[in-house]
Amino acid sequence: MTISFRFACGLLLLLGLPGTLRAQATLTPAQYQQDFDYFWTTVNDNYCYFDKKQTDWARVRELYGAQVAGVSTRAQFVRLLENALNELCDNHASLSTNLPDSRRLVPTGTDVWAQFEQGKPVVMAVRPGYGAERVGLRPGMEIVSINEVPVAQALPPLLGRTLKTVDAAARNLALNLALAGDHRTPRQLTVRAQGRLRVLYPDIPTAQLEQRDARSLLESRQLGTVCYIRINNSLGNNRLIAAFDSTLDALANTTGLILDLRDTPSGGNTTVARAILGRFLTQEQPYQRHEFPAEERQFGIRRSTLEIVSPRPRPYTRPLVVLVGHWTSSMGEGITIGLDAMRRATIMGTEMARLNGAITSFRLPNSTFGFNIPTERLYQVNGQPRENFVPAERIAPDPQGTTDTALDSALQRLHAPAKR
Repeated sequence: MTISFRFACGLLLLLGLPGTLRAQATLTPAQYQQDFDYFWTTVNDNYCYFDKKQTDWARVRELYGAQVAGVSTRAQFVRLLENALNELCDNHASLSTNLPDSRRLVPTGTDVWAQFEQGKPVVMAVRPGYGAERVGLRPGMEIVSINEVPVAQALPPLLGRTLKTVDAAARNLALNLALAGDHRTPRQLTVRAQGRLRVLYPDIPTAQLEQRDARSLLESRQLGTVCYIRINNSLGNNRLIAAFDSTLDALANTTGLILDLRDTPSGGNTTVARAILGRFLTQEQPYQRHEFPAEERQFGIRRSTLEIVSPRPRPYTRPLVVLVGHWTSSMGEGITIGLDAMRRATIMGTEMARLNGAITSFRLPNSTFGFNIPTERLYQVNGQPRENFVPAERIAPDPQGTTDTALDSALQRLHAPAKR
């Protein structure tokens, strides 16, 4: 996934939170209309997942196009486009700017992942080291209300107004957007656990999700004879290549490696990904397949490609386990499906972020800020959609939050005799 302005297949533009608005000369109504038309047409012609969405994109033009005449400020226009883009119910589609009360990005700006189970909104995972974990939110708890608004009332404003039907994917995304909150309002979460209600304040005293990540690019340690490397949300930073190489070289004599990708929500770029993948290979292999629907729609000619990884010096050939979870996103997902396709690693953990495809970034001609939408479908080498991948060994998180069950399982596998 190479990164440029026009072509960005990861979430490199979204490392951390989107940029805040900057002062700009007021645009004319005609300029706002031109920008909206460019936005709508670009999405219409290039977005590659309409077939699995319930969105009536023609209705989006009618509904939001009618509101453009009332726009007189940049902030109003940003909010209009946020609402229009939200109609896709796709957390891999975003603006490159935001308002103070814009929703945080999912999964980059979240610390809790929930979904509906038998009609109830249930916490599935909690991001280690952030506010939700700190205040005691745990998997298995039921979300009752968010900022004193019952879940049933909090979701409709986040579901969009042009959906033909509200499917499970749209409901779950709306739930996670509601749990993420916005950039300025401290969250109050009321949960039910073991029949009792608890009120939790994950953003007090500090809204950790608003702070830039100051950690090192990666962390490593030796666990007995096993090497453990954790990537700290840095797959878009080319400096990670040298850091990863030197770390792996220093631990080359270990009997196995655990590569932890569970905190890579901001995506990255294909240069870093291929650098990491190349350290585990001794011959060239494909790691993912790309498909370009816009070209087929325009010309009737189907186009798809396989992306190849080449081996790099000093390959690590010992057994490898990759840990993944709900905050393994975009390029982290790409590395995972690549190692799985190459039969080079055992994948352990939960389902990943399930982001749709590869994104391209476009810029509005007058407002000048950008928007990002999936324009390429991504597949495993065997032809299965990347977003449908699940680990071969699914490891549920510890509901008490006291044990890293996935890491323990990985250590047990690498310390056990090899099975053929």
